[in-house]
Amino acid sequence: MSDLKLLEYLESYLTENRKQRFKTVLAQRTKYFTVATEDVYQLHNTSAVIRSCDVFGIQEVNIVEEINSKRIDREIAMGAQKWVDLNRYHTTKSCIEDLKSKGYQIVATSPHAKGCDLIDFDISKRSCFFFGRETEGLSERVLEEADCFLKIPMVGFTESLNISVSAAIILQHVTSKLRQSDIKWQLTDEELIEKRFDWIRKTLKDYNAIVERYMLQR
Repeated sequence: MSDLKLLEYLESYLTENRKQRFKTVLAQRTKYFTVATEDVYQLHNTSAVIRSCDVFGIQEVNIVEEINSKRIDREIAMGAQKWVDLNRYHTTKSCIEDLKSKGYQIVATSPHAKGCDLIDFDISKRSCFFFGRETEGLSERVLEEADCFLKIPMVGFTESLNISVSAAIILQHVTSKLRQSDIKWQLTDEELIEKRFDWIRKTLKDYNAIVERYMLQR
């Protein structure tokens, strides 16, 4: 739906603070980078990753549930699932194919990968950062299909981080570099309008009734 008059009408039901908040947050949203979690077993890990995506302005999260199918933990996500778009896949294969068709390079994150350190990551390409299961890590399919490998340098006895922590560290770094660059990373005008409608729908309890009244007045 792209009726701007309807959008203006719906926004009249929001407080000025809410409208300004939407505008401020949307100005920082991006689909240039995205994240994928592959069969993460611990429910709170996927939820925490979604929360980090919201915090750092990542609009889409891709969730592969080939083995483990879990509901999103609302308490951990802290409502982030309302503002971040979740794309769910039954297989890793379908997820990778879809992401590549959208122009994303597949970035396999692993502490043992022979790839680049986070500090050296090239942000010039649209990327999806893959995070694997807590103990097994990423599947062979992701490792085979990956366009590049990324790791967070570690100097302690511990050789790995919780995936939600890894996601937060990586996203903070790459989004900071992105916003300091000349890359056009913002949402398109069409995407901005779509999200305004979506977020209003998720905010107004009587959304459908309000739209119906508007249509009757036309």
